Amino acid sequence: MMTPEQKFARWVRVSIASFLLMFVYFIIADIWIPLTPDSTVMRVVTPVSPRVSGYVAKVYVHNNSQVKKGDLLYELDPTPFINKVEAAQIALEQAKLSNQQLDAQIAAAQANLKTAQLTARNDRVTYDRYQRLSTMQNVSQSDLDKVRTTWQTSEQSVSALNASIHNLQIQRGERDNHRNVTIQKYQNALEEAQLNLGWTKIRAEEDGTVSNLQLSPGLFANAGTAVMAVVNDHTDIVADFREKSLRHTKTGTDAAVVFDALPGKVFSAKVTSSDAGILAGQEAVNGQLSQPDTSTRWVRDAQRMRIHVALDETLEQTLPTGARATVQLYNSDGPFARFFSGAQIHLVSLLHYVY
Repeated sequence: MMTPEQKFARWVRVSIASFLLMFVYFIIADIWIPLTPDSTVMRVVTPVSPRVSGYVAKVYVHNNSQVKKGDLLYELDPTPFINKVEAAQIALEQAKLSNQQLDAQIAAAQANLKTAQLTARNDRVTYDRYQRLSTMQNVSQSDLDKVRTTWQTSEQSVSALNASIHNLQIQRGERDNHRNVTIQKYQNALEEAQLNLGWTKIRAEEDGTVSNLQLSPGLFANAGTAVMAVVNDHTDIVADFREKSLRHTKTGTDAAVVFDALPGKVFSAKVTSSDAGILAGQEAVNGQLSQPDTSTRWVRDAQRMRIHVALDETLEQTLPTGARATVQLYNSDGPFARFFSGAQIHLVSLLHYVY
């Protein structure tokens, strides 16, 4: 028979041995079969904002509507945008009519130019003849001066008409409307007005679910200000582990995932990537000197790094973004590691029935 002192001593030894065994297990497990409850289901949330400002005329979806890329979500009152399109069309037609008027003015000026050139040529011939007669003293000097003045005036008329035609041609621009600056200016204004009109219909950019819808007709929506959110269907599972737990983790490492919302179920997965860093490692460029962290603790908290995990199978139900999960990594393919890690993650999945 063991005395009470001996029984107590035995229990002390068993407790110490159990503690040491658990301590060793947790050290080894944290390296080869690490597990973290700091895991979250992330789905990209796309804020939906109009590209133009206006009053909401119609809303085509309701809260939790499933939408596909290109589906119409809501529409702004198109009336002012239709008016702008019509005004731009009128301005473009006016520009084309102005060019036609310039074409007519150019044609008239060119006809006048031909007449002025003929007149100048005739006046030059007359001047040359008077010069010959003047050498023979058959005409007076005053008559010669009048003929010279007439010829010079005719030449100046030709120059003035050439300058006028050149000015009209500059105003007219290129004959090809695709290269004509004035036409292109009004064409671009028309296309911008049509584009803005098209933007009054706001469509889904990705497949997803409309969430927390508070939009209603009559609301004034500002361009660039989100009035709706669409939660993407693609699921990304992020898990935060201590740095040392990821020493043997790489892309493609096997993993298992347990979701709080689906207790008792373990899903196989793989590591798809790891983040290049965290916010604590980002230096703010603010022109100030560095400020080292100060701590009075001998042992600081372990830094956590984020990895991304993808399931090997598709879930029967889509989990909401922000859903919590637990991720188990298989950094070792050994049978013992697989056994203990499997037991570990299955135990966690059962515990989710309780909490």
